[in-house]
Amino acid sequence: MPARLPPIRGACLSVSPAGCVRPQCAPTERVCPTVAPPATTGDGVGSSDQAYGSVTDEPAVSTTSLRKTYLTRRGRSVAVHGPSLSIPTGGVHGFLGPNGSGKTTTIRMLLGLIRPDSGSMRIFGRAVPDCLPEVVGRVGAIVEAPKFFPAFTGRQNLSLLADAVGAPRRRIDEVLDHTSLADRGHDRFAGYSVGMKQRLAIAATLLKDPDLLIFDEPTNGLDPAGIREIREIREIRDTMRTLGEQGRTVLVSSHILGEVEQVADTVSIIGHGRLLASGPVKDILGTASSSQVRVGVADAGRAELILAAAGKPVARDGDHLVVGLAADAAEITRLLATNGLFVHELTPVRPDLESVFLQLTADEGLTTREADGPPSLPAGAGVSGRTGHEYRDARPAQRG
Repeated sequence: MPARLPPIRGACLSVSPAGCVRPQCAPTERVCPTVAPPATTGDGVGSSDQAYGSVTDEPAVSTTSLRKTYLTRRGRSVAVHGPSLSIPTGGVHGFLGPNGSGKTTTIRMLLGLIRPDSGSMRIFGRAVPDCLPEVVGRVGAIVEAPKFFPAFTGRQNLSLLADAVGAPRRRIDEVLDHTSLADRGHDRFAGYSVGMKQRLAIAATLLKDPDLLIFDEPTNGLDPAGIREIREIREIRDTMRTLGEQGRTVLVSSHILGEVEQVADTVSIIGHGRLLASGPVKDILGTASSSQVRVGVADAGRAELILAAAGKPVARDGDHLVVGLAADAAEITRLLATNGLFVHELTPVRPDLESVFLQLTADEGLTTREADGPPSLPAGAGVSGRTGHEYRDARPAQRG
């Protein structure tokens, strides 16, 4: 059994990787504005003042006019430029944008890890970072790559963290079961796959039975094209969905929009540190116009050559073609019919978060491309390489 960690005394607390707490500043006298806690409804479950599962109009997280700059060799680089967020209590909220758009910087400011240049932030109605010690017990977060003792088992690592945060030992079994790691708890962390390491980090955030969970790129390092990784991504996604259905608030940042679309109730999309759109997923998708059409034709190969020669953006999708609507559907059918090919299917492609993002950022200098490495982050971020299809900033990389 690993040695029991000494309690942390005489210090303000902030969230560190894997949801544990650490000293951040010397104790000072503070006067935090009094905000009456929202009334709870139902029985609720949990140990906090406001049990998750309750209904309230108070947002779990809100920010106003946040701004953060970093001094670089080229001068000051603006990482976050004025986004005002309002994240509702309960459910899963996607925080979306390309690498370098300001997602991680915003999260680090919320958790008191860095200070904004200007603007204000609140978690459960309490101003942060000044009143962060009052709400930190209700928050679990992963803001960096999971860091645990590699020679210890998953259960031993959680035992150390449970002692550090004052969580009862019974929570260890509960969180291992919740993250589908119950049968691997006695295995060494060094032998875990990337997905298992991420799930152990999620388990660590649950030790405190928090109301708010903040996950920064929880599927980071997993390849959506790999069979094993697909299963692990699905397990992480299912865990987040379950937490949201329990009434907890899950804030998840990601650059892989397709994954978030399958789990999020609401989203905020940012680019260049600015808020581009925010609201329920169904409303965001409802405002988007379809920019592609699916074409069914007998000879898809020949049809592709004809449309490409006419300057139409076209791609194969099995036995069908997907054509960008640079021209209307009538022109597509005319081009093909002129060459003796007759269309038997012509349907608009349903907009998804990917297409919405591209529409929103068409004038922002953002492009899509395959991942080629991690973004530039503040020192100590320790983020491992990104994988899979991602959205990148066409400008030089900046922190975020």
